[in-house]
Amino acid sequence: MQSKIAQTCHRLTLHQDFTELSMRLNQILAGWANYFRYGVSKRVFGSIITYAWHRVWRWLKKKPGRLKIHDMKHRFCTNGWQFVTAKARYSGASTVTVTRYCYRGMNIPNPWNQQPLPLSIATGQ
Repeated sequence: MQSKIAQTCHRLTLHQDFTELSMRLNQILAGWANYFRYGVSKRVFGSIITYAWHRVWRWLKKKPGRLKIHDMKHRFCTNGWQFVTAKARYSGASTVTVTRYCYRGMNIPNPWNQQPLPLSIATGQ
């Protein structure tokens, strides 16, 4: 996953608008998080979100026009350090809730444990 994030935030993509980058990363991270949400993965989600946030921050620092940290925060962030533009908000995988797999046990229908039909119905007598 980290290689896909790094590839999306690579220096060759500096020509993109930040809105395009944030929308693409949201799609990648939300898809990955939806696939892995049924497990004990909250710590992994946190590390991936942190890694992606730092990659986006470095990507913004390398954009032409190199802004100072104070100016970058006022231009790209709201509510602290959440990346937001006029058209898109970088949310990453934080929109997906982690749920543990619920064991259904005997509620799962099993065709091998079905009771045989009564003899009178099966033979027609």
